Parts: sequence; C-alpha cells; structure tokens
Amino acid sequence: MNANTPKANSSSQSAVKTTRRRFLQTTAVAVPAFTLVPFHVLGGDGQAPPSEKLNIAGIGVGGMGASNLKQCAGENIVALCDVDQNYAANTFKTYPKAKIYGDFREMLEKQKDIDAVIIATPDHSHAVIGMAAIRAGKHVYIQKPMAHSVQEARLLTEAAREHKIVSQMGNQGRSGDGTRQVCEWLWAGVIGQVREVHAWTNRPVWPQGVEVERPKETPPVPAGLDWDRWIGPAAFRAYHPTYIPGTWRAWWDFGTGSLGDLGCHILDAPFWGMKMKYPVSVEGCISTYWKGLWQKDNPKMETYPRSTIVRFQFPARDTLPACKLTWWDGGMMPPRPEGLEADEELGDSDGGVIFLGEKGVLICGCYGRRPRVFPEERMREAGKVAPSIDRIPGGQDGHEKDWLRACKGGKPASSNFDYSGPLAETVLMGNLAVRYPNRKLLWDGMKMEVTNDKEANAYVRRQYRAGWAL
Repeated sequence: MNANTPKANSSSQSAVKTTRRRFLQTTAVAVPAFTLVPFHVLGGDGQAPPSEKLNIAGIGVGGMGASNLKQCAGENIVALCDVDQNYAANTFKTYPKAKIYGDFREMLEKQKDIDAVIIATPDHSHAVIGMAAIRAGKHVYIQKPMAHSVQEARLLTEAAREHKIVSQMGNQGRSGDGTRQVCEWLWAGVIGQVREVHAWTNRPVWPQGVEVERPKETPPVPAGLDWDRWIGPAAFRAYHPTYIPGTWRAWWDFGTGSLGDLGCHILDAPFWGMKMKYPVSVEGCISTYWKGLWQKDNPKMETYPRSTIVRFQFPARDTLPACKLTWWDGGMMPPRPEGLEADEELGDSDGGVIFLGEKGVLICGCYGRRPRVFPEERMREAGKVAPSIDRIPGGQDGHEKDWLRACKGGKPASSNFDYSGPLAETVLMGNLAVRYPNRKLLWDGMKMEVTNDKEANAYVRRQYRAGWAL
C-alpha cells in the first residue's frame, strides 16, 4: 500500500492484507489460460487503481534492472537492493520512497509487504536469489538466462510451480509480435517441414577468449561495493575492475557468455515455433588462440571462447521430424541460403534465425524481428496466414507488464518458467558443450544427465560457496 494511505483499524487492516496476499499468490495460477484481466480492474485509463497496485522490489537495479523497473513504475516500487550502491545510485534517486538494502536476504526477511521481485543481477546469482524469493512466496521476474547451470533452471521451474507463484524470464522478444508471426507461419506450413535451423549473434561485444586471464593485481574494493556479496555463490576471488560492470559476462564463474546473453532471445522463435524441449545431443567447437608455433593458449576455463559453434540435435516431436539446430557466435555465421540477394542483410545487428524448410526458407532477426520468407510465392502464402496467437499489448516493450497482469490474476505470463525453464536449460546445455568441445554429449533431458561423459556431467550441477547453496 502507499505510505500515505490512511490507516484502518488493526483487525480490518490485517484482514485486507491477508485477502490481498491470498489473491496475489493463488488466484493468478487458478485463472483459465485465456482469461484476461477485466479492463475495470486495470483502471479506466489502463492503469491500475492504487488499491490494485503491486508492491515491487528490485534486486540488481543499476543496469538492466533499472529498465525493468521503469516498465513497472505504475506499481508501488517499495524496495531496492544492490551490492553496488554507487552503480545503483541513479535508480535509488528515481524511487525515493523505496527502502534501500545491500543484502537481498535481509530485504526478504524484513520487508513483508513485497508482492513481486525483479531480479537483474549477474547470471551467477540469479538462481540463489530467485529461489529465496520464490520460497518467500514472491512472484518473480528473472533476467535471462534465469540461471547459471542446467540444474538451477530446472529447480527454479519446479519451485515456481510448487509455490504457485507467477514467473517470467526476461527474454522480452517472447512478448513481441515478430516471434508470434514466425510461429504462425511455421504452424501454417508456409515453408513445409523443417529439419534444419541456424541461429547466430554478434556477441560477444566484450573482451573474452583471447589472452584473457585472471588478473593478478588486487586493487582496493571501491567504496559502496560489497564485493563478498557480489561474488555470492561463486568461488571467492579478489576484486578487480575487469569484472564489472557488464564484463562479468565473459567469465565462466559469473556469466553465461554469448549464448547466455542472446540465446534466450534468438532461440525463442525456433524453440516455440518448432515445439522443441530437450535436445538428445549437443556438440560444441570453439576458436583457439596460438601464442606461438605449436604453443596453444586455452583460456576458456576462465573466460568463454572468442567464438563458438554449437550443434543441437532434437528428436521428432508430435508430427514434426527430428531437427538439427546450429548456433553461431563471435563473428561465425551460417551459410547464406540460396535465394537471398547478395546484398540483402541476413538477420539484424544482434543476430537472427534461418529455418530451412521443404518448400522455402524463413529468416528473422533477433526477437523474431522482420520475418520474411522466400521464394516469393511462399511469401505470398505467408501473407494469407491469419493471426492465431494473442498479441501482448506493447509487444516486447510490454514484457514486464505482461508479468504484472499475470500477477494480478491474468493469464500466465508469456515466458513463465514452465516454458522458459526448458529453453534456459537448452541454452545452458549449449554452454556445457562449449566447455567440453569436439565431442558429442548425449543428453537425457528428463534425468538432466550426460549419459556418455562423466566429466561433462559433473557440470550439470553447480558447486556453491559455503553458505550460498540453493
């Protein structure tokens, strides 16, 4: 509730709070899948009236978290948590009524009025924070790829279901019109059966893989930064500015590399449109760096490679045939399909997807942007396909509001964990193949087990620093 709301007597106030919590925690999951929140609930201008606003907390609010919170500014932003007080200072100023914390555990313990939590910390701490919030009964929005290991993604998915909370992963393209159009064209058979898909990104756009080693210098930790809490569940190492902000993505202990950064965006269209779930095998190959003649440098155990190619094999699904999905990054690109003009852009600046069908080719950019089909007669057929998937108001810019509506009793959020959990597992399984390149990892998705490589299988489950286990 707003801090300026007049107080009711204690018994009625308690009853209102209990009813509200029960509504927020249970009604959302009980509503039929295609029920929309009535317009009057959201207010006549499309905004929630004060009595229906959620109390939102943000954890990791200096970077992407600030953008996520901005999309939720119509709600009550009641708490903000960040281990780097200087990096988050502007966000703190934006929401002066919010209580400030440096430890998410303290926030969840002390501030009982929180309904929902946005988590936008570095990847290595997503699962630990997300699990704590879920167990506290809070709805959660977690930035992609939602976890650092395959097992973490599975555990979060199961926990969200068990605790009946509303979940959403921050792959905003899932709410975009482009991805929906790609799925509609695929399901209408515009390009026929698809047995091969290629996806790529321009990442990394940060230094990694070439002469990147753990720094030996140990400069002092800047004032306002709690380095121990930033490290969180990872093995402790000394502070160095090479890790933050943003460049943590390059380091195995903290980030999930190019696949983790863009995979949940770019692979969403094929994952949804091709009705994929668990691959049956994954192969990775990586770029190498040679310091001298026959002197190979292999920094991948500290940082991700400069470029990778990952090959996923998916089994037949329903009426769909087995399919091979190949991921390219670091400047590596798939062959340009026949029929594409020589000067025509392939995808967009962030990446894209190529679907190779029996009748034609479908190409789109990141988030399913600018989907198109060729040859030309196939594109004419695509133009006849009527929309069959509900559009999210605001498209990808409405991804957070889609989650908010679900928290208030609307239909499940577009990237709830029942969908995005398996997607994140696939992305993270690709990183496992990158860690163990030049071999085929046979994968039992239901059991979360590499069946032919004990060494690789050990990394399906993560090791945690003492005091930080899930």
